[in-house]
Formats: sequence, C-alpha cells, structure tokens
Amino acid sequence: MLRGRETETAAVAELVTAAAAGAGRGLVLRGRPGVGKSALLEYAAEYAATTAPGMRVLRATGSEPEQEMAFAALHQLLLPVTLPGTGLLEALPEPQRDAVRGALGLARSPSDVRFLVSAGVLSLLTEAAVDGGLLCLIDDFQWFDQASFDALLFAARRLANEGVAMLFALREGPAVRDVPELKVGDLDPRSAAELLTERSSMAAPVRDRIVALTGGNPLALREATDLLTPGQMAGRAPLPDPLPVGSDLFGDQVKRLPDAARLLLLVAAAEGQGDLELILRAAERLGGDPAALDTIEAAGLAEVDGARLRLRHPLIRPAAHATAGPSERRRVHTALADVLGETGDRDRRAWHRAAATLGQDEDVAAALAGAAERAQARGGYADAATALIRSAELTPDRAVRAGRLAGAATTAWLGGRPGLAETCLAEARELAEEPSLRADLLGLRGRFELIFGNADEACRIFLEGAALAGGTDPSRALELLADASEAAGGVGDDAAIIDIGRRAEALPGGFLRQAVAGIGAMLDGDAERGGALLRAALESADERTDAAGFLWASAAASYLGEADAAAAWIVRAGQVARVSGMTGQLPVVLEFLATAERINGRFALSAAIADEGLGLAREAGYVNSAAAHLANLAAVAAVQGRQEECERYAREALAIAIPHRLGLRVGIASYALGLLDLGLGRFAAAHARFESMVTAGPGAGHPTSVWRSTPDRVEAAIGCGEAAAARAAVSAYERWSVKAKTPQSRALLARCRALLESGEKAIPLYEEALRLHAVDGGSPFELARTQLLYGERLRRGHRTSEARRPLRAAADTFQRLGADPWAQRALNELRATGERASAPAKPDAFNQLTPQELRIARLVADGASNRDVAARLFLSPRTVEYHLYKIYPKLGISSRTELVRLSTQ
Repeated sequence: MLRGRETETAAVAELVTAAAAGAGRGLVLRGRPGVGKSALLEYAAEYAATTAPGMRVLRATGSEPEQEMAFAALHQLLLPVTLPGTGLLEALPEPQRDAVRGALGLARSPSDVRFLVSAGVLSLLTEAAVDGGLLCLIDDFQWFDQASFDALLFAARRLANEGVAMLFALREGPAVRDVPELKVGDLDPRSAAELLTERSSMAAPVRDRIVALTGGNPLALREATDLLTPGQMAGRAPLPDPLPVGSDLFGDQVKRLPDAARLLLLVAAAEGQGDLELILRAAERLGGDPAALDTIEAAGLAEVDGARLRLRHPLIRPAAHATAGPSERRRVHTALADVLGETGDRDRRAWHRAAATLGQDEDVAAALAGAAERAQARGGYADAATALIRSAELTPDRAVRAGRLAGAATTAWLGGRPGLAETCLAEARELAEEPSLRADLLGLRGRFELIFGNADEACRIFLEGAALAGGTDPSRALELLADASEAAGGVGDDAAIIDIGRRAEALPGGFLRQAVAGIGAMLDGDAERGGALLRAALESADERTDAAGFLWASAAASYLGEADAAAAWIVRAGQVARVSGMTGQLPVVLEFLATAERINGRFALSAAIADEGLGLAREAGYVNSAAAHLANLAAVAAVQGRQEECERYAREALAIAIPHRLGLRVGIASYALGLLDLGLGRFAAAHARFESMVTAGPGAGHPTSVWRSTPDRVEAAIGCGEAAAARAAVSAYERWSVKAKTPQSRALLARCRALLESGEKAIPLYEEALRLHAVDGGSPFELARTQLLYGERLRRGHRTSEARRPLRAAADTFQRLGADPWAQRALNELRATGERASAPAKPDAFNQLTPQELRIARLVADGASNRDVAARLFLSPRTVEYHLYKIYPKLGISSRTELVRLSTQ
C-alpha cells in the first residue's frame, strides 16, 4: 500500500487501464530523490498484472555512468522485443527497421536517421502492444543517454491509439514538452506519520520531529528510522544532529564499510551497468576481495540478482564516489578499462580510459573519437557530440582538436542541441588555422545562423567562407556561394543575390552554377542571359536525385515566373526527402512543399503538410523553419476566411521572422493578412497591405513575395479605385514574367491585364486566361478566381445570363475548397444576376479529414503501401491502418482503389 498517494495511483491506474483498452499515452512522474517515483512504477506493474494480465511490461533504468553511451538505455528497454524469434522488428517498415537495428548495434545504420530511429521505436512499441497492450516503465529518465531520451519522447508525444502506456520517472528540472506531467511531492504529515508507525514503534514526539526534519520524504523517513537507536526512538536520547538527508543518508553507511567492501562498492558505482563479473574482475585487479560482496549485501547497500549487482538506491552511487579520493577513482576507471579491453567493448573502455586520464593524451582522445564515430553511425548524434567534446579536451594538437570540435558542433546540431553546437563551433574557430577547415567552419556557422538565427548574418558568413575556399577549392566555394544566395533570398537582398550570381558564374560548375548565376542575372535585369542560364539548369535538373537539387530547380523556375513549375519541382523534392533517409532536411523541404500545395490550390493538404513540418521543426529546434510553416498556415487560413487563426499564425511567424531578417517569411505572413482582407471584400485594407510589401516595413520588396502577390495586389487596387497603382503593378509583373512559358503563369498575366481594361475590352483577356487555366489543370482556386472576375465583368456589362455559368462554377469550386469568403462573394454576384441560390456544392471530401488523416490518405492515393506511408510520416504501420479505418467511412468509400479514384476526381 502506498500511503498518501491516492492522486498518483489513480493517475497511474487510469494510464494502464486506457492502454489495456487500446489507447496510447505517456505520463511523466516528476519529483526529487526519495519521494517514491520508483514505488509508483512498481505499483503500475502490479496494477497491470492484476487488471490486465496479458499486458507486456518493458523496463529501463537510467544510469549516470552510461549517459554518454548512445542508445544504451533504449537497448535495455527494447531488448526483450528485439531478441531473435520475436518477429517484431521484421514487422517494421524497412527504413525504420534498419534505423532501429543500427541504433541497437544489430546492423549497420543508414545515414541521417534521427527521426527514423524515433519513428521505428514508436512502431516497435506498437507491435509489442498488439496482444494485450504494453506498459513501459522508465526510471531515472534524467540519466538516459540523449539519443534514447529523444527517441522515447518522440514516441510518447505521438501515442494515440496504440495500446501503449509510457510511464517516465525523473527528478525535478525543465518540463518535458507535450507529455502530461504529474508532480510527486513529499508525503503530508499524517501519511508520513503513518508510514513511520508502520515501520517501527516510536514515541509520538520523536515521530513528529522526524516528520518535520525529513519534510515527509519517504526515503528519508525509512532510512532515518533505520539509523535510530532504541533510546532515540523512545525519546530517551537526542536525535542525530543533523539528521542525514539526500546522499548523506548513505554516506555514513559507506564510510563504515571495511576497505575491501568500500572498494568493491566504488567499482560497482563507476561501472554503472551492474555487470557482476566485470565488477569482480576489476576489483581483483585492484587487490579487492570478492568476499566483500557479502558485506555490501549485509549492509543493505546492494543485492545480487543472478549475474547482476544492483545498488539499492541511485543515491548510493554519489555516496560511494564522495567517500573516495580522485586518485582512487582514477585507479578504478583504469581497472574497468583494462577489463573492458579484454571483452572488446571499445566504447565503454574509451570512456573509462578518459575518466582515468590526467592531462592530454592523443591515444585516449582518438579512442573516444572512434566511439563518437560509432555513436554517430547509429544515429546517436547528441551523444557523439559529448564524446567528441571530451576527445577534444584530451587532444594535444591544436588542428586536430579544432577538427574534433567542428565534428562536435555538427553532431550537436544534428542531435537537436543548437546551444552546444554554437559553443563547440566558437571554440573550433579559435583554434583553426588551415584555410579549408576555416572555410568549412564558416559554412557550418552560416548554416546554424540560417536555421536558428539571422539570415542576413548567415549570408555574410557564407560569403566569408566562399572567399577562403576560392583559392584552393572552387567546388567548395561554389557550394558556399549557393548557400549565401539562399540566405540572401530569404532576406530579400537583391544586390547581394546579383553579386553572388556574378561570382558563381566566374567559377567552374554545372547545374548549381547555372542556377545561382541565372537568378542573379534575372534580378540584375538581364533576362536574356539569366533566362538562358536558368533554362540550362532546368534541362539538367532531371538528372538530380537529391532534395536540395530539386529545390534549386524550383528556385530557377520561380525566377522564370513559372510558379506552377516551381511547385512541381518542390513536390519532387518532398518525395525524395521522405524516402531517401535524409530526414534532417525534411522540416525545411516541407516548408516549400506546403507552399507548393497552397499554390496548387490544395489548401487542406498544404495545411496538413505545414502542420507536420511545424511539429518536426519544433522537435529539431529549427526556429526559422517554424516561422515558414506558421506563415503558410496563416495564408491557408486567410483563403478560408478563418480570421482569428490567420492573425494568430501571422503574428507568431512575424515574431520570429522580423528579428531574424527572414524577409520572405515576413512577406508571406503579411501576404496572408492582405489575402484575408481581399477575400472579405476589404479592398482598401488589402491594397494597403500589399503595397506595404513593396514599399515599406519589414521584409518590404522581397522579390518572390512581391511577384507572387502581384495578381492579388492588382485585384485589390482595382477594387478600391487605385487604377494607377494597378497599372504599375502589372507593368512590373510583365517584366518579371517575360521568360515565363507555362500556361498557368500566362493565365495569371492575362487576368491582370483584363483587370486593367474597361468594358468589353476585358472580355477576350479573361477568356484567354480561362483557356490557359484549362491547358494542364492548374490551381482550381486561381481558375475560380478568374471565373469570378469574368462573371463580375459580364454582369456589370448587363450580360447576366452569360455571367451565371462562370459565377456558378466559381462558387462551386470555392465551396469545395473551403474558401468560404470567396464562395460568398461568388454567390452574392450570382444572386445579383437573378439566379436563386441553389444547394451548396458538396465540400471536397478530403477537407473532412484531420491533418494526419489527410497526409495518410494522399500518400495511399498515390499508391503507397501502409509500410511506405508509415516510413514517410514517421508512424507505425498499425497507426496508419487505424487511421485508414477512420478515413474510409468519412470519405464514403471502402477500399484503396476507391480512394485512388476519389483523389483524381
């Protein structure tokens, strides 16, 4: 019975019961040492055994000495479900299975597997829960290695209907994001007194005094009671002063041990895993006596369980360390390293050698760097960074130390620890002297700045790196110039992009040189040279197989004025990023993919992708990517007339984008607010917003946002009587689109020209725009907007019967897309023609789906299997299956074939 824990046991029971019923969720139990978190985990196990006897239970306990060992804790937790014969790993999608096997040291790991390992853990837990549910009991979570910590939290945040309960116990500290948390405090005075009475007979004043001195901490209550003499319990002798608490509870016990027993306990504390044979062999090397094990057990400090030696409480470890001097601790680590050398455990041996080393030692540093390389190969980036930092500390040579710190910066970044990455990078820069290394460090620093900080500063840093590399490595210089152009494009710095383009054109190279130089030439007003370079780049873009290459192809098409072609290249980039295993790129690729689907008029899908990207960006700490996704969500909300959401998303995006000089993101968030006004018929307000994007305010003049918003700006200007402003905008749009060849880009230009004309002169231009819209099935939203404007012009020319058809088509499309303000505007025009309101068009069936359901449905409709979908969306196959069972009824279908057919309608 757990006294005073009614709230906590009820929460634990509810968690287990929900998992047994098929739900999935996590719960964090947080409290200081000794409050009884481990007891609550045991209660959960007992409750599961009683109420859900078929539930599988997995356990793992963090160990402070193993914090640097990538995936050590995950291996401990998952070992029972990864043993040969279980068949559970084989049920995972291949990318996830390979990543998990690599993380656990069962096979070679693919590259860039951070999200894949985490998704694979979720899938594996889901498979293990199939027959009766699964309970994961995770103790001392604060001491898990970072790779295991991240993977388990990734899984816990995504639990929904998997039959998995994850119960985490950890000490006080920063909150764990997006996982419910329950504070476990000390016992109230009454419960604490009852616990003391249950354990021993003592005088009431003594009991009350102990409760007061311990604050009701259950561990302190139990251990303090064991320290008291009969006279002290009866109140005939004074209590110890001070009464031991915290690690002091065990410090006196450790000090009272004979030397041999104290040595053996110190070895066990330093070893960390409880490997009894290893502990005894290391102690023997130090002259220890195996018989001292009996003394430790008799003192209640440890217990032997088969081949394992378990310390009775985690506080015993710091107590054992505190009673030993530095030289004795180093001797223990040396002995452990020697024994581990005989067993072939290179990584643990490297860490123990490092702990035993005074000063710098290249052999030890190299061994630790090797451990870091192996951790990185398994996807344990943060733990690899920790190893490289310690390796650098031990490295005597400045250049080698700089290189290792650079590696630490990269792996810390990939491991989601940007602050640590910045620190390592700064230290490496102070040491680096060789130009190529300095250029690489500047490239890394620029990338950090572009992802987490100021895009303008990132551009400057990339240019500095390109200048350093230019003399010896033209290929690397071109890559850094491309990075600089990307950063300048994010800012909207035309002058920098033009200058970078000229520098790139002077270097040897193919596709990348053509793209960077061509964009610069277009902005410099040389459409002939720029167009030729960009067309040449696009001609070779099909040979690319990487997401980054397809994004550059998208940029090339965009600067040619072909938004639809740019969107198509982005879709290809998204497909590659999802299946290539290069998942670290995914939050950034999804920025562009969400934008592409919005340009294509698939708003629900765009929002679903942005929602996914925002989650991944926040998970990885990609601050600037989060701003991009927020801006896109604002734009989708604007189209659909959700004013409060649009303004909130735009506000959040601008709060990041303005101080970080992200002109493009500022432009999109501002565009969203203007589009909201335009859809609601507030033409003057919309015109003012669109004009400010060109002339004033943060992000003003960004070429991409200005160009893409020009059709909206023209419509708003005409709507509020600003014909001169509309003509100036169309003139600029014509210059930008001079090299555009795609039907959709020409359709938008024709629509803009039609808006400038009065009376019947506009009609042929609208009809030309409608003909071009129909050529290759472009954005249904843009087609409907052209139909709306065409119908409005026909009605105002008293051709009411002719106006009804385009107005009716526009209203139907807007209703289907969920663009409510635009639908209302079309319906108002239709009523003005004398047509009675007909039944509303049936909304797009896919708009009924949640973002997760929509992402799954679209991939299935494209022909992906459940395993493929799971691999691409970092889900388990069973989660995909569960969602499909919900998707089919919502769409009124019953098979994948019908889903494919519906998606093409």
